[in-house]
Amino acid sequence: MSIIVYLLKKISILILVLIITLLVTIFLLGSTIDKIMVDNIRMQVTNSLSDSISENQRLNQLQDPQERQAIIDKQISIQTKSLGLDEPWYSLKKISNSLLQIITLNLGNSRFFTTNDGSSSVNELIIEKLPNTILLFTTSSITVIAIGIVLGSYLAKREGNISDKLVAGLASASLSVPPWWFSMIMIVLFSYLLQIFPARSTPLISPGTPGYIVDLLYHMTLPFITMVIIGFASSVYYTKYIVLRIIKEDYIKTLGIIGLPSRKILLKHALKNAGPQLMTMLGLGLTATLGGSILIEEIFDWPGMGNLFYNAVIQNDSPLIIGLVYFFTLLYLLTRLVLDLTLSFLDPRIRTGDE
Repeated sequence: MSIIVYLLKKISILILVLIITLLVTIFLLGSTIDKIMVDNIRMQVTNSLSDSISENQRLNQLQDPQERQAIIDKQISIQTKSLGLDEPWYSLKKISNSLLQIITLNLGNSRFFTTNDGSSSVNELIIEKLPNTILLFTTSSITVIAIGIVLGSYLAKREGNISDKLVAGLASASLSVPPWWFSMIMIVLFSYLLQIFPARSTPLISPGTPGYIVDLLYHMTLPFITMVIIGFASSVYYTKYIVLRIIKEDYIKTLGIIGLPSRKILLKHALKNAGPQLMTMLGLGLTATLGGSILIEEIFDWPGMGNLFYNAVIQNDSPLIIGLVYFFTLLYLLTRLVLDLTLSFLDPRIRTGDE
């Protein structure tokens, strides 16, 4: 199978998954989406009438407020029918228009939240918070994987010694300790006892102000350290067993018999062959941390999409909830697509279907 055919196949599957997810969202929140679309229509009609001088003058000439409102309601009714909002929930026209509204993030405005510039647009709120979420969770995931590769490869050559048993214990502990509990312990220790980092990770100065990047990175340090500590032990342990299984293969043992240095065997041959499995670990780690962003961001009050999602649910901000569900799903699927493509380059047998 060529790379183009493989890419088209993967994209088709991801689009199908995305459409199914959006359809489930429509079926669960159909009435809410209808209300959002009607509100958008009402806002567009009102704004268009206000911007139209001739129409505005004609409306002002009408002394009866009910008559003016009747003209507005008539235009709203026309657009509502054109989108199929007056049809049953299972109407193909209504479902297709709802899909289009979600995909284009045409969800109007948030009910309770605004950007730093004062905009309540769902699109602008998500765009403002997205870089912070990517910054925190991508850097922490890559750091965890890097530590895992270095220490895991080192421990693979020293199976059974004290350091190996210590890492095994840390891996078990990190998997058994709830991340929210450990996060609060880190806040108590570093924010209240040692007073090194702030308890709230929201920067004190607004974006665009000189020194904002430095302040943002400083406030990110504590949640970053916490996520690395939570994830590094299991990453090391997983990497160790991937490398350990490969160095026990016959062809690796043969390289040692013919006299190649163990360091060269490990770096040039073992880790190279472990690449697809390590990339899988990286991709799964990225998607898992994105999924857990709601909890971590809320505990540390990090200004990202997870924190925004949590508060949107608490406030029952339907337009924002729908937009974030769509965006998290899209981000997850794009991450998996990049992972699959990377693995297909590292191991062509994946796209050819060979074992």
